[in-house]
Amino acid sequence: MTVSGAWKRAASGAGLLGADGAIAATIFAEMSALAVRTGAINLGQGFPDEDGPAEVLDAAVAAIRSGENQYPPGIGIPDLRHAIAEHQQRCYGLTVDPDREVLVTAGATEAIAATLLALLQPGDEVVTFEPYYDAYGALIGLADARHRTVPLRLPGFQPDLDELRDAVTDRTRIILVNSPHNPTGTVLSTEVLQTIVELAHEHDAIIVTDEVYEHLTFGVPHVPIATLPGARERTVSISSGGKTFNATGWKVGWLTAPAELVTAILAVKQFLTYVNGAPFQPAIAAGLRLGDDYFTGIASTLRRKKDLLSDGLRAAGFGVAASDGTYFVVADAAPLGFTDAVAFCRELPDLAGVVAVPLSAFCTDEYAAGTASLVRFAFCKRTEVLERATAQLAGLRR
Repeated sequence: MTVSGAWKRAASGAGLLGADGAIAATIFAEMSALAVRTGAINLGQGFPDEDGPAEVLDAAVAAIRSGENQYPPGIGIPDLRHAIAEHQQRCYGLTVDPDREVLVTAGATEAIAATLLALLQPGDEVVTFEPYYDAYGALIGLADARHRTVPLRLPGFQPDLDELRDAVTDRTRIILVNSPHNPTGTVLSTEVLQTIVELAHEHDAIIVTDEVYEHLTFGVPHVPIATLPGARERTVSISSGGKTFNATGWKVGWLTAPAELVTAILAVKQFLTYVNGAPFQPAIAAGLRLGDDYFTGIASTLRRKKDLLSDGLRAAGFGVAASDGTYFVVADAAPLGFTDAVAFCRELPDLAGVVAVPLSAFCTDEYAAGTASLVRFAFCKRTEVLERATAQLAGLRR
């Protein structure tokens, strides 16, 4: 039997299609399996090892026990849609119609998938920054669109504005933005965001913005691109409860956008998952209504963990890039004598009992060639786990 088509486009977009046509395993799957096999501390995958707030967990249990276990409305339960609209107004001053401009999804990844599949035609171009979350390439391929990238380089991982302007053309249908940015931890400057809005108007492009780490920034504010003049009417803003409430396994995400865009995206989304997470939707609604002290507290706690791991990496001999948000910090293994991050990550469990992922997993081959020694570490773990990891990494210098 010959199998071809969408799966091949997705695998190719994700960089997983080998020369023989077979799908290769992702480096994430490889590293996670390595962590299990060796018992190493897994700082490769970006998931917390602590539960979220009791109010949110209790709300999910109460919803299950009260019978909220069947299909919810396809657009999302009213209470969660209203909570999302309230959150956008309270945090950012954005007025959103909960009945026409909010869509609940199976995590942010489904929101991105449904958006790209709904709004792209074959041959359309999508511009992202690079490195990029690996799902972007796969989903752009699945939509049979063309992927153009703008590099983020050290120091700072901010894009060159001239390179950004060169990448966005009249063929560009979507500018896909991720800030705070996985994997680099950078928060895009307001100047960059303003330039994106200007280019979207100039070339009649739609802005799709992935803001799942919106509440996890360190000393710099998160500025939703939809708050900038001229952006709201052409922006799809995407987020989720997984990162904010330490509930990545619940897969409850959402998007807000002008009503006509939501209608188009819903037409696709209903044939992906249809609905999901019935008892988790009221729980995420409860989370979004927590006090401001919760949101500032999670950022402060995570900042301390980021500093703990970053300081430990420096002490071990790595070069360490500043991280202004997300779960992640990028480190350079070259000062320790390792110039190939892929090989280094495969050896690291034996060398130090720690797992990380090479930055090249988020890049095209062209970009990866200039960042061959860079590694991403996750700091969204318990403090004692990070302390043990940094103690073990210190042995690399010796």
